Amino acid sequence: MTQPLTFSGIMPANIMPFSADLSIDERAYRAHLRWLADTRGVTGIVVNGHAAEVASLTREERRRALAIALDEVAGACPIVAGVYTDGTAEAVELARDAKAGGAAGILLFPPTLFMWGAQQKPDMVLRHYSEVAAVGIPIVAFEYPPSSGIGYSPETLAKVAQIPQVVAVKDWSNDIIAYERNLRALRGTGRPVAMLSSFTMSLMASFLVGADGAISGMGSVTADLQAELFEAVQKGDLDGARRWLEYSERLCVTRPTILQGAQHELLEETMIAVRADLDRRAATRGF
Repeated sequence: MTQPLTFSGIMPANIMPFSADLSIDERAYRAHLRWLADTRGVTGIVVNGHAAEVASLTREERRRALAIALDEVAGACPIVAGVYTDGTAEAVELARDAKAGGAAGILLFPPTLFMWGAQQKPDMVLRHYSEVAAVGIPIVAFEYPPSSGIGYSPETLAKVAQIPQVVAVKDWSNDIIAYERNLRALRGTGRPVAMLSSFTMSLMASFLVGADGAISGMGSVTADLQAELFEAVQKGDLDGARRWLEYSERLCVTRPTILQGAQHELLEETMIAVRADLDRRAATRGF
């Protein structure tokens, strides 16, 4: 693979501050985006992801979240917009919104309905991606844990990676063996598809196995630490990487455990950790 990657490095998924009436708190949101964009080593920001409470945002709020991010960041780094929905037709519409709004790419979440057959019928996955790809915007595929029922097999992931618009995979498999298999599958395509780890609690392990960067909701709080960790691993400075890892682990308040058939509990605990960490760092970070 000799072509350059579209996305790489540390790409935190921002949180979304809300006012008491549950409207977007634009002032706090802009301050958070500015801190992320100004953090050394951050190469992109993902809006409308899990960390931004995307499931609670209306279509108009998602458009506004993207518009605010693009305005505040002002070209300092690319903005990727999450596409979160259970239907292919709506995913196409959300992808069109992102393209029209100026996003550099989209993070395509797997529909939860894939739980009822997509692992046995990979054509469902390929049709979903192909129809969204027709919008003509770079796609980051979102790989869930195999135990969730909506994670893709390495073989399916390799087929997804052959779609020209697919430029990266956010791997949240949370299983280092599955991660290695997915990495080999991607590298085997020969296409410039980035492997972006989302192993929030074990980034160093995935960086050492091989990663082109990370997309992480925890990065909304620890972007600076993740960037230092990634840089140290890239340089082969394992002692330095361990120091940054130990520091970031002390910052975290929970250690989520993947429970069979209970991925929502993992996500809930991770989000609790993100919010608590943000509160703890806010006083010194100015947001």
